[in-house]
Amino acid sequence: MVTVTMKLTSRVQHLGCLLALCFLAQVLWDIPGVWALDNGLAMTPTMGWLHWERFMCNTDCKEEPDSCISEKLFMQMADLMDSDGWKEVGYEYLCIDDCWMAAQRDSKGRLQADPIRFPSGIRHLANYVHSKGLKLGIYADVGKKTCAGFPGSFGYYDIDAETFADWGVDLLKFDGCYCDSVEQLADGMFHSRDLAMSKENFEAKPNYTEIRQYCNHWRNSGDVYDSWQSVKSILEWTSSNQKTIVSAAGPGGWNDPDMLVIGNFGLSWDQQITQMALWAIMAAPLLMSNDLRHISLQAKMLLQNKDVIAINQDPLGKQGYLLRKEDNFEVWERPLSSLAWAVAMVNLQEIGGPRSYTINIASLGQGVACNPACFITELLPTKTKLGFYEWTSCLKTRINPTGTVLLLLGRSQTFKKLP
Repeated sequence: MVTVTMKLTSRVQHLGCLLALCFLAQVLWDIPGVWALDNGLAMTPTMGWLHWERFMCNTDCKEEPDSCISEKLFMQMADLMDSDGWKEVGYEYLCIDDCWMAAQRDSKGRLQADPIRFPSGIRHLANYVHSKGLKLGIYADVGKKTCAGFPGSFGYYDIDAETFADWGVDLLKFDGCYCDSVEQLADGMFHSRDLAMSKENFEAKPNYTEIRQYCNHWRNSGDVYDSWQSVKSILEWTSSNQKTIVSAAGPGGWNDPDMLVIGNFGLSWDQQITQMALWAIMAAPLLMSNDLRHISLQAKMLLQNKDVIAINQDPLGKQGYLLRKEDNFEVWERPLSSLAWAVAMVNLQEIGGPRSYTINIASLGQGVACNPACFITELLPTKTKLGFYEWTSCLKTRINPTGTVLLLLGRSQTFKKLP
């Protein structure tokens, strides 16, 4: 049983227990005694698109037909994920958040989509998404209501699991508004057992061993906003709690710092680079929340950067961490497979221009990344081969305010250059 208490999320004014991302694969509610989450899912962080941050709970399709929560919106996004290269680089889940439901369950107690905004129903939408080679995610709540006041799953856990499976849904985002207790939360998870979960906003020290019995993803902080202050606060929380959370992450279970807001309005270009780089270092789920119909080419290229995605999806499955902080610079690093390391150097200063930063190569990768030598490639802001560095070398770089330089320290190329 999960023995944690939750703070309220920023968009929830009620008792909040949990936000959960749940993969519906083979639903096991009829097999007693199956508690450990061993579903073979989320072996690397999940990638996809989620509507909440960008489109929120807009249900006014009369006044705003192009931005309301409707089957039209999700079919358009599915078309673009298929045609514009998103699927090919790994973004495979198209996820519906809150506000898709009708105000009442049907006569048999089943959830139903709003008949005006989803006239063809969720089964039809799932079939459409699957026809594009994608997977569909949906939203429910463990409590009596969703955060936006639509019907919750409390008292209906089995029938809702059956409904989602019948519709062909692949992922469930299981939220925690109007949830009276952690016991209630755990009961809801048990009835949707073959799920990947993502928890957020812990007050007490969470038991991650128990969390991983239910969850493939867990949210630790509040909802991300389209602002640098929001992204920065998530990074601050992560680094402040890294002694607890970093060791909890790994194949099948990941810390979730929330959505990528790249391609929206609030972040500068350098700040968008920082979010992409640090979400890769943190082995975070890459769930975009933006408008793929109007995204800039620059933002699209950043989100589809195969080198950065490769870091995020590295099969070793180790989350990165803050190595040091000095003079408004941060250095983060992450061990990768094939003895490689990813290093992100962040300039947190928000005044002035670009600043130089120098670091000893021997201090990176726990002293072994470049021992006796390595080949360093800058991946962000621009891909540049920096060359061969010995263990005793120093690396000097120049970083824009609130920007990041992301490096890959590789061994395979290094050994080819050694005598």
